Amino acid sequence: MKFSDHARVVLVEPFLGARTAPSAGSKVADEGVRAPRRICVLLAWRCALALVLPAAASAAIQAGFAERDITPQIGQERPGGYGKAFHRQLLDPCKVRAAVFADGTKTVALVGLDALMIDRKVVQEARAEIARVTKIPAAAVMIAASHSHSSGPTGMVQPGQYDQAGAEIRQLAYEQSSAADPEYLKHVTAQIVAAVAAASAAVVPAQLGFGNGREDKVGFNRRVRMKNGQTWTNPGVGNPDNVAPAGPIDPDVGVIGAWDLEGRLLGSIVNFACHTNVIPDGISANWVYHLERTIQGAFYSKAPVVYLAGACGDISKIDPFARFERPSEARWMEIVGGRVGAEAVKVLLAAERGADVPLDVRAKVWTIDRRAPSAANVERARAIIAAGKKPGVPAQTAWTFAKETLMTDFLVRTQRAVEVEVQAIQVGPAVYVSNPAEYFVEYGLEIKQRSPFPFTFPVELANGCVGYVPTEEAFGPRGGGYETRLTSYSNLDVSAGRQFAETGVELIKAMKPGKAPEPPPLKKPGEPWLFGNVPPQLD
Repeated sequence: MKFSDHARVVLVEPFLGARTAPSAGSKVADEGVRAPRRICVLLAWRCALALVLPAAASAAIQAGFAERDITPQIGQERPGGYGKAFHRQLLDPCKVRAAVFADGTKTVALVGLDALMIDRKVVQEARAEIARVTKIPAAAVMIAASHSHSSGPTGMVQPGQYDQAGAEIRQLAYEQSSAADPEYLKHVTAQIVAAVAAASAAVVPAQLGFGNGREDKVGFNRRVRMKNGQTWTNPGVGNPDNVAPAGPIDPDVGVIGAWDLEGRLLGSIVNFACHTNVIPDGISANWVYHLERTIQGAFYSKAPVVYLAGACGDISKIDPFARFERPSEARWMEIVGGRVGAEAVKVLLAAERGADVPLDVRAKVWTIDRRAPSAANVERARAIIAAGKKPGVPAQTAWTFAKETLMTDFLVRTQRAVEVEVQAIQVGPAVYVSNPAEYFVEYGLEIKQRSPFPFTFPVELANGCVGYVPTEEAFGPRGGGYETRLTSYSNLDVSAGRQFAETGVELIKAMKPGKAPEPPPLKKPGEPWLFGNVPPQLD
């Protein structure tokens, strides 16, 4: 692999802070002030447990979970398109959810938020404040967006991004495009910090369980090989020119659960590869809301569910080869979230739990160039914009992407190189490896295949956002489709996806996987069942 010649590479070394948590016996000690006889019984019982169940009596790992609200206001922008749209009603809350793990010498934080995207500047500001408030090193915090298209205004155009452009480009960017709200971004930043701080303060000795479920009925590769030899995105359900899916899906439902030493669920982390682009008529965490409800309902618990999106840039809820009409958007949110949540529940119920959970983190920061629109395309775009908006979907689409061409041309001329980060956070036998893109599933599957960890969870749209990053094949003669369009949102060099994959694998292989918890080994072979150890009885 050859990175771009201009690339500035910065390796973030693993520097992980330690923190202490209240001892497992502090609650018992408080009770003992009120009940001397009870504490004697409890201490004797715990001593007995320590002889036969040492892992259950003392935990090397500590875990804490917390959440904070980031629900936008009715009337604020609804993100996810290339034009303005506004929320008209509230369906369910949007949240920041945080998990903090500490092993006495190292501390890491994993943060998932119900948002379309998280800008690099917001990540850096939140990390710096987290480090100040909690002493968790900034480099040990991963912050990822779920890509909910029904969430608050965190994108796509960022505050001040086009302030130095001419009047025409400023008008296209700020008045004609989906744009982040500066005050809402401040609120989200503060709530990210508050969630991590609360999770850090809540850490207690814990046991963790790990596993993968399988859900292959709600996510579909939306890119389709067509009879004309090209690849199109969402070409129409049942289109007679559809030939075959252009790529795979990733059905893994990756799960980590954490329980305190009394067996209470503290929280869980779920990783799954499917767009959260169901479009309900209102503010919503999208199908993640129903994922959370399913898990919490199954365990009669309000324990937070941190959702981290897998590599799903080309995966969505629409099956191009379906034979039946799809249900409503609201119903489909329930189906997707419910089915993924049900798989997570199965994993949590069956997972063996353990406390020997080493932590580690690696990260790499560098820059990648943007692709530049050709002079001919820029001139064509200027002519379309000058002619004004015209009625009809084809004309409106042409105008939209002409706007994007002019905005991209400004970005290339003023900030050609984009800072990117790939981060790997180890939690025992599991590793979360980030990228800042809507990342194609093929890369996520490759990273899993090449990883030495029993559980490898790619996390997209983490620690920044660079838009779609397709495979190099998608830019080839048989490629094409929406994700390859050159826009102000998606414009990195064709090699970006390969760079993210190689860097992720490199970081993963620098860490030593922990051992997955296992049940106790069989002590001795069992005796035959006397009812069953007989030959066939015919008379």
